[in-house]
Amino acid sequence: MTNIKTYNAISEKGINYLTNHGYTIDKQEEAKAIILRSQNLHSELIDDSVRAVVRAGAGFNNIPVDELSKRGIVVFNTPGGNANAVKELTIASLILAARPVIGAIDFANETRGGDVSLRTEVNKGGYRGTELAGKKLGVIGLGNVGSKVANTALALDMDVIGYDPGLNANTAWRIDRHIVRAKNVEEVLREADYVTVHIPLTDKNKGFIDAKSISIMKPNAALLNLSRGGIVDDLAAKEALDQNKIRVYITDFADESLFDHPKVIITPHIGGSTVEAEDTSALMAARQLDEYLTTGNIINSVNYPDIDEPFTTKYRVGIIHENVPNMISQISKFFGDNGINIEQLSNRAVGSYAYTLVAIDDFTEEQQEYVKTALDEIPHVILTRRYVNEMI
Repeated sequence: MTNIKTYNAISEKGINYLTNHGYTIDKQEEAKAIILRSQNLHSELIDDSVRAVVRAGAGFNNIPVDELSKRGIVVFNTPGGNANAVKELTIASLILAARPVIGAIDFANETRGGDVSLRTEVNKGGYRGTELAGKKLGVIGLGNVGSKVANTALALDMDVIGYDPGLNANTAWRIDRHIVRAKNVEEVLREADYVTVHIPLTDKNKGFIDAKSISIMKPNAALLNLSRGGIVDDLAAKEALDQNKIRVYITDFADESLFDHPKVIITPHIGGSTVEAEDTSALMAARQLDEYLTTGNIINSVNYPDIDEPFTTKYRVGIIHENVPNMISQISKFFGDNGINIEQLSNRAVGSYAYTLVAIDDFTEEQQEYVKTALDEIPHVILTRRYVNEMI
């Protein structure tokens, strides 16, 4: 049986899926894969037996992707699994940015003695807010979460302007036609009363909203970051708040520089922390992992190209290799030279890496044993795996 190592509390829905499909969980034997949520793997020793790491969530900055890519370990995430949960917390944050709810609650709780109802009624004018209806929301990043936020904001009678540098046909279908599509991020920052950011944290996007970006915003604008810590330069946001260049900053990622600031609201990274989101993400993670380990199909990888082909032959060989010229011809020649007929060959590439999936019907045990080691001798091949279709 194949053993899977887990970190953090993985929903039982994902665990049950794996055990029902013949996997063991957290046993003593070497693990073939890892499922985790927020555990920092950068300081962990990842055994050579591991073939896949799956993040039950969207972000993956807690995983050493570059190192694992060089070792042929596929890294997956579960985009969209917690999108609705993050959307709902974003909408809640918009309300908190418009209405001083937290201060009003604190005032009501601190009021003691006499007619509490009367005293709170007399003083409630100090907690007057504004309505979201008629205000303009700027959404930066229109993926799984951003598109949901944008569409929901329309239902709240907000005007919405969105920008996504990676806007594609799938994204375009997700967003309502009434959402204005900005030509650049500066247009969003300049026009919006509320700005919410929903982009992944990458080296390129670190500090995406910096002091220069904030200087473009309206002085009474609110800034929200429920995407990833590091997307917004927190020190720049704090300085802007101190200088009244923005009105409020709400973030789901604690930073010591923001503690006890009267214009900052911090939540402890709870965007995806709902029962439903954890169930959905864990089940997605389990299914993607099972699909890869049993068929070679790669779905929602963050470091290698996706290939999702029907497994209609008896065998498959999956080859992870560098994305360099002449690899397909070398792989095809290898099989031909060894008398192995290729029924189908699929190849995809992304960045520095490529993945080739070879479908085979006639494959002797001797050929299988040879292929497992000999293919790896081809320059630029990183890892070779064999798959058997148990349904045939």
